[in-house]
Amino acid sequence: MTAIRLTSDEISYISLFESITGATAKDCIISENGVIIFVVKQGDMGLAIGKNGSNIKRLRNYLSKPVEIVEYSDKAREFIENILSPAKIRTVEIIERANGKKIAHVDVDPEYRGVAIGKNGKNILKARMLAKRHFGIEDVKIK
Repeated sequence: MTAIRLTSDEISYISLFESITGATAKDCIISENGVIIFVVKQGDMGLAIGKNGSNIKRLRNYLSKPVEIVEYSDKAREFIENILSPAKIRTVEIIERANGKKIAHVDVDPEYRGVAIGKNGKNILKARMLAKRHFGIEDVKIK
């Protein structure tokens, strides 16, 4: 895994996130469409969201930007499942090609295929970005 580089904006968002929620953020990404994605320490998801979503609502209001939270896992398969949640994932198979590139093949329940891909492909793009950043996985394919 490569070291994660954070911009000064991302560092300040992490600081704000942790002070509002009490949860530990492992990473923060400002996506191309302006969504701020926080990756929280395993087990901190409930704390990050807060009772009835109070923490996430307060953060969204404070930042006036869309915010998403993903729970980290040190297992690539579990992390990809967390990213694509609430889609029902059957299996995640990570294949390393001869050239060393890793690709994740995600088998999704057909009913949840649209949820996994997301509007305009936003969920699959988020999965690709985070899987590459945290596990060096070049591509995430939904099957």
